[in-house]
Amino acid sequence: MQQQLVLEDFNLGAAERRLCTTALERAGNIVGAAQLLGITRHAMKRRIIKLGIDWPRRVTAPVVSAS
Repeated sequence: MQQQLVLEDFNLGAAERRLCTTALERAGNIVGAAQLLGITRHAMKRRIIKLGIDWPRRVTAPVVSAS
């Protein structure tokens, strides 16, 4: 099933960022996101850098006490 992505305005940069972040979230990795968007892995990496997308998402690990 294909889902629609609704954009708030006609800002091309914002649309590109939204498409890239949504593809990354759905695929979980750069290769899968690139496949969803129909681009190469290298093109996806360039867009991540160009758009300043934080990937992979930084998740803080729980602090384990040594007791």
